[in-house]
Parts: sequence; structure tokens; C-alpha cells
Amino acid sequence: MRAIRKFIPVAMGPVLLLVTLTGCSDGEAKSAPKLPGRICWDIFSGKEVSPLLPPGDEVKVSTGTFSLLEELDSATCSLYVDGKIQLQASATRRELESQIDWSSYEKGETDPIDVGEKGIIWPGGAVAYVACEPSKTPSAPGNYINLSIDTFDTPDDGKARNALPALLEKFVRFTQRELQCT
Repeated sequence: MRAIRKFIPVAMGPVLLLVTLTGCSDGEAKSAPKLPGRICWDIFSGKEVSPLLPPGDEVKVSTGTFSLLEELDSATCSLYVDGKIQLQASATRRELESQIDWSSYEKGETDPIDVGEKGIIWPGGAVAYVACEPSKTPSAPGNYINLSIDTFDTPDDGKARNALPALLEKFVRFTQRELQCT
């Protein structure tokens, strides 16, 4: 009996090591998941968004209706990889230009970008706004659309920083066309 007790720990050691190593090595590194041809109101191609995404297996895109008729109406498109949000594009309508508030972004590492009326970029996102119908006086309502694209777990911040201004510009052009901005 004593010989069996000594044998079991010695014999189980290689089995446990084999199970641990097998679980860790698939032989292939994961890549970004395959995306639909067009996403987010058909603004972006899957090919141009793919480098901003982490590796994964399953993609889900959730897109709301792009209808911004009243103050604080918003539209959001979210892209999930393996159940976790990884890219989000959103638009919010404001009546006054002074209501466009980026103070939470501007505290970080931001740089101005030439997109829309004004835009900024930071590690992990970019934002701009367009004046669909500017206010005639400082207190008169207008129609301003705040547009943002946020990324999460981007594998290469440099690629994201290079790609986001062009994606945001597409979002601006789509918004201007869709809402018939003057």
C-alpha cells in the first residue's frame, strides 16, 4: 500500500504538467474577428475598423436608429468582441453650441484634429461636432450634433490614433447628409 502512495504523486506530476501545457498552447495566435462588410449605419467598412479591435472569436454589432429630431436625442452603434464592447460610435443632438462639453476628455492627452467644426483625439477615441443649423443668437436654439468614436483594448494605440480622424470624418459626412445639415 505504501508503494502505491509513493507512486501516485510521482506518476501524476507529468500528467498535470501535460494538461497545463496543452491548455496553454493552441499553436496559433488569435487574430481580430471577421467583421461584416459595413457597420454602424453603413458608415465604416469592416476592413478599416478591424485593426482597432483586439483578437477574438465572435463579433456582435448593435446599431440604433439614426434619428436626432429633438434635444438630447442620441444614436449609438456598439461593436462587441467576445461579449465585450470594443468600439462605440455615438451621436447626440444639442440645441446650443455651449452644451458641447468635452472637459472630461480634455483633461487627458488630447490633440486637436481638423474634423467638423472642431475635433479632438486622445488615446482611445476621438470626438467632433457639426452645426446642422447654427444658433442665430447665443441663447437661441440651433442644431448641433456631437459625434464620438471610442475604442477599448485596441492592440496598437498608434494605429488607432492614425485611423480615428478619417473614421470620424466619415461619421461627420454621414451625419451632415443624413440630417440634411445646412
